[in-house]
Amino acid sequence: MRKPFIAGNWKMNKTVAEARQLVSELVPGLEAVDGVDKVLCPPFTTLLAVAALLEGTNIGLGAQNMHWELSGAYTGEVSPSMVAEYCHYVIIGHSERRQLFNESNATVNSKLQAALAHGLIPIVCVGETLEEYESGRTKDIVSNQLIQGFRGIEGIKELESPDAFVIAYEPVWAIGTGKPSTASGAAAVVREVIRPALKRLYGDNVSKTTRVLYGGSVNARNSGEFFTESEIDGALVGGASIKANDFIQIVQAAAR
Repeated sequence: MRKPFIAGNWKMNKTVAEARQLVSELVPGLEAVDGVDKVLCPPFTTLLAVAALLEGTNIGLGAQNMHWELSGAYTGEVSPSMVAEYCHYVIIGHSERRQLFNESNATVNSKLQAALAHGLIPIVCVGETLEEYESGRTKDIVSNQLIQGFRGIEGIKELESPDAFVIAYEPVWAIGTGKPSTASGAAAVVREVIRPALKRLYGDNVSKTTRVLYGGSVNARNSGEFFTESEIDGALVGGASIKANDFIQIVQAAAR
């Protein structure tokens, strides 16, 4: 059995004061839920404050992005070593990074290699646009994102661990639209596209043990539907992750 995994991507929301307030509301409810890995991914500016509040809890901390270089003339960027000072996790290749900031499979690959080299657990996002979905290209797009994203790192022994990385399937057409994929539709992509691609890369064991999340308009009302699908191991939650009661309910649904 793969342990459920719920990550909250706060995106560009919350000042330090607001982050402290939200974490104070989240911690009691999240700590009370066993059997689920729980991760908060706040903005860079709040990582230090959130890290202090999560110390000694069973809640993990992640960054929303990072650069692949250790240092240098990259104004506005944050290096993997900077992220690793506070975080165990990092989101890589989120569709908003791909769509709004022109991140490619090649840059995702560079970031993934850097994250693994610094002991970070990457949450690697894949997903197709509405146009790609409607033209029947989901399999080609998602498979290629995985194959190209993991290019050149097939031999890393640590990838044999089921906790080495997490995949998040996020159909772009469902993110922030209020129109999530159906649970059965998302599970079909995981079963027929993502796990076969992982098997091609790393073999049957990694394909079966890697946790695959769903992301895209997940909320407290619909999350349970996704978690009833055996192929879906949790969620990467956007807007609902900055609503304490909603996020706690999603984690509770995953535990059930």
